[in-house]
Order: sequence, then structure tokens, then C-alpha cells
Amino acid sequence: MELIKNLRAFMFAVLLGTVVSFAITSCSDDNDDSTSYAHGTVSGTVTDEVGNPIEGASVVVSGVDNVVTTDNEGFFSVSNVTVQSHSITFTKKGRETISTTITAKTFAKGGGNTAAVTVAMLDASSQIVGVVYNAKNNNVPFAGVTVSINSSKQTVTGSDGTFVIEDIRTNDYTISFAKEGYTTISKKVTKGSFIDKISTVEPIFMGRVELLRGLTADDLAEADKWYYNEYRGGRNGDAYPHWDWSTDYMCTFSFVGQWEEQNEGTTLQVRNSKVEQGNPADLEVFDSYTYGSKLITEDNKIMSLRVRTHSTSSDAPAYFGVQVVDLSQSDPAAVKIGNTNTLHSGDYKDFEYDLSAYVGKEVVIAIGIYRQSEGDYYKQLVLRAIRFADRKVEGWGWLPGTEVVNGWKLTQEMVRSTMTQSNKSFTGISPVSGNRDSYADAYRSWKNVRHVAGEWSLVPVKKDPEVFPSEGYIIKTRNDSEISTTVPESYLYSKFAIASGRNTLTLRVRNFSSNYTYFKLSAVEESGTVTHLSPQSANAQSQSAAADGCWKFVHQSGGAGDPAGYASFVYDLSQFNGKNVVLTLGVYNCVPNSGENKLAIYKIDLQ
Repeated sequence: MELIKNLRAFMFAVLLGTVVSFAITSCSDDNDDSTSYAHGTVSGTVTDEVGNPIEGASVVVSGVDNVVTTDNEGFFSVSNVTVQSHSITFTKKGRETISTTITAKTFAKGGGNTAAVTVAMLDASSQIVGVVYNAKNNNVPFAGVTVSINSSKQTVTGSDGTFVIEDIRTNDYTISFAKEGYTTISKKVTKGSFIDKISTVEPIFMGRVELLRGLTADDLAEADKWYYNEYRGGRNGDAYPHWDWSTDYMCTFSFVGQWEEQNEGTTLQVRNSKVEQGNPADLEVFDSYTYGSKLITEDNKIMSLRVRTHSTSSDAPAYFGVQVVDLSQSDPAAVKIGNTNTLHSGDYKDFEYDLSAYVGKEVVIAIGIYRQSEGDYYKQLVLRAIRFADRKVEGWGWLPGTEVVNGWKLTQEMVRSTMTQSNKSFTGISPVSGNRDSYADAYRSWKNVRHVAGEWSLVPVKKDPEVFPSEGYIIKTRNDSEISTTVPESYLYSKFAIASGRNTLTLRVRNFSSNYTYFKLSAVEESGTVTHLSPQSANAQSQSAAADGCWKFVHQSGGAGDPAGYASFVYDLSQFNGKNVVLTLGVYNCVPNSGENKLAIYKIDLQ
């Protein structure tokens, strides 16, 4: 019996040792992944944009502790790298940081234990500099403000309020300034603002009073110009072609809050996310709005809004109105025009706002919707038209007044009160394409390129345009028996101050068939005098003068890939030096039933 007990004890000890040994072995395998992978070497070269080697670039391979730098040949080598996926990051002052990824397949291509990597690092030796002041503390330099262009490229202001964002490329940026207890400010830096690779931002004043929700006087001083007296919104073709998606460009405006382009109009909405439903009711500060800078004259002192609503009822209407900011005042403020309006209707209604108090001034006009109640209060104000005249405008008609040429729909009042254009170069190429069902993003992209349809005003007298062809913005004729050498099918117009250095206009265009396209460039003085202009030079495949100041041409070359192929028509405007004139560019139906004869606008330059 004693022998049996001893044997049992011995067997138990053996079994226990086996289990412990197995457990230890298993734990060891789980914790040491390196035994599961082979090791190899990552090597390669780093060059600049044109292939020259970059010396001294730091190379970091994820999962590897040591950092190596490239030699004078741009070569680097990192050993003892597991044969699996790794990210590799390359950094060097004055160069844009770049990252790439290798996998086990990368090693396989190199024979199993070598991964070859070659990268080019772009020049990033530019800087954005500036200074920030504390407007809440007598405009003293403001230290500790976070200045950033993205989450990974940021800095803070020093004791003197200055900042430098360095090691960036010369490009367009949106730069933000943030400090706890202060409204974050955003400023745009353009590629063209870099001089000798340095862009100097205008002084930033944190804590200035917001005149409209989210916007200070500095922000409003940069408001878009509302040059013209009529703006249309929405997709529907009411009273076509005057009102149609292809002619309604209100969505190019600046907006604050929540908005959407819809069939019935450009829609301002009460913000209504779960978080925003907790916002307090406020009938003094817009919840969402659009705004622009407008010169008010005796000819356009009455602003009319053609609107309807969505998601409203008699007991829960939309509350909306107009506010004006006169930045010329020593202490500017947002001033309500008239009373707060309410509406709950699927039918359009016209409201008027008297701006007579601002005649002779350029002011910021804001049109917005208010939050009337806390909680789930989702209302929409649908803007179909914003119109300025010397009286209230109603319905779907054209602006009232005395036409400069019968049938043009351009009045002497419009000519006098249109603001002079500050830009000199315009493109007809849309950087983003679209169609009737999806065009808002495309239209808004015009703001960045000075698109002709965004900067000039379109008057579709008889025919709508083609907005997105790759050859340019197209105005065209109908295939119709009605002909006229005096009234255009449609035209664009804009107002310019003509002077030395700004009195030569170059029009670059094409058409699409052997049929002649008839067009006319005219100048309308503020007195109402109309002059039809002849080009001083032209290089179309075929061109000649036609009746009543029209020119006809055939030129089927030019496109996005062939910018030099367009025909050029050059006009001398020096006879108008010292004057403000409205320039109109129209297309005319001079041959009956000749198809849609098109004028594709590639570029307009005034120099």
C-alpha cells in the first residue's frame, strides 16, 4: 500500500510539471510576436521634386526605435525590421512631411528580406506669419492663442502676440485662431499672398464684438459684393427662362448656419440637430442667414424678397427678417429693417424692406431666419428672389424701370445702381461640374476662380445657358424663326470703371458648327447712352461685321486641353476713360431656324 501511494504521488508530480511547463511555454509564445516574423532591411532614396538627392532627411519606420537620416546621396537603410506592414515617415525642415506604407509583399519583391522605398519630398520652405491682439484688453499683444491650418500643423502665439507657421508649401490655406473664452476666428490665406515664400496675415483681434452671429466687423468688411439688383434661387423653371436652375445663382452667396438649395429656392433653415435643439429662442439674432455688401442708391433703395416656407404651420410659422450693418459708423451695429416677419405658406409672397436711410452708402445686408422656440423647431425660409428697385417688386416679372434698349430688360435704373466690378479677369470654365439635380457645389466653386456667371449678371431674355460644358460657359440662341439684330437671346453684363491700365478687353471664345454665331459687345454709360463696340483685332477662323453692331464668327477650336485654341476678340475701351460703364455681352438670333448657335466663353480679361 505504501508503494502504491508513493507511485501515485510521483505520477501526480509528473503531470503537474507537464501542465505548468505547457502553460509557461504557451504564455511565452503569446507575448513574443517577434518570433513569428522574419526580419529584413528597409532601404531607399529620398529626392526633391526634380530628382536631386536630399541629405539629412529623418526616416522613421513604425515599430523600430532608431531614427536614421539620409546621406549625401539621399540614401537610407533601416535594419532589423519585421517583415510585415509598417508606415514610414520622412521629415526634413523646409520639406513637406511625407508618409508611405510597406507590406510583406514589398519585402517579397526585394527577395524576401529587403524592402526598397523611393520618395520625393516637395519644397515646404514657406511660412505664414502675423500677430494677434486681445481686443478685450485694449488690443495688447495676445500670447497663447492656438494658430493652426490643420490638426497637425499648428503653433501658439508668443508673448509679443506673434506667430510663425513654417515648413509649409506655397498654397491656399484656411488659418484658425483659437483661445478658450474667445470666438474662434478663421482667415483665408491665398497662394498669391506669399511674397518670397512668406504670407503675412493682417493683424488679428481676438474678442471683437460679433455684429452678426459668428461675424465681427473685420469679417463683414470682407463680405461678398452684391453688385446687381436681382438674384434668383432654386431649381424650378417658373416663367422660363427667367427663372430656371441654369439661371439662378443665389447659392453662390455666403451663408452662416444651415442652408440648402432646393427646387423652390435657396432655403435658410433653423439649425435642428439634437445638440442645437437646446439653443435658446432669439428673435434678435439670426439662426441662419445669408449676407452681402450692397451700395444703396435712389434707384435701388427698396429691397423685395419673394419667399415661401417649408415645415411651418399657422401655430408654428417661420420668423424671419432683414438686418443692416453700416460699417462706416464709429460703433457699427446690426439694425433691423422693419418688423420681424412671419410666414406659413406653400405659396410665394413678396415682402419689401425700405433701405432709404442708407442711400449713398455701401452697407452689409443680412437676410435670415430666427429661432422662435427652443426644442424641435425646424423651420425653413425659401428664398426665390432678392430684388432691388425704387419700388416693391412682385411676381415673376423683370425689374421695373426705363429700358436702355427696348426688349433688353436692362433699365437705366439698373445701369446707374449696379456696383462697379473690382475684378478684371474672369473664366468660363467651372472647376466642378454638375446638373439640374446637383449643382450647388459646382456653383459655389465659382467663388474661388472668378467664374463669369458668378461675377457678371445673366439676363436670359429668351434662352437659358449651358452652364458646365468643358469648353466654357455657353450663351446661345433658340432654333427659332424669330430673328433680331437688336435684342439678344441672352446676355451677361457687369459694370467697370474704365481708366488707363483698365481699358482693353480681350474676349476668348469659340462656337461649335460651321453656322455663324452672332454676338455683340456693348457699353452702356450711366447717362443711358449705348455704344456697340467693334473689335480692334480678331483671329477667328472666320469673322466679319454684321447688322446693328453685331459680329459674326466661326471658330471651332479651343477647350480645357487646348486653351490657346480659342479665338480672341480685342476691344479698345479708352473712349470711356474716366467713366463707369456697363458692358454687355449678348448672343443674337440673326438667321431663322439655324439651330442653337452658341457662344462658348473661355475667358474675359480687362487690362
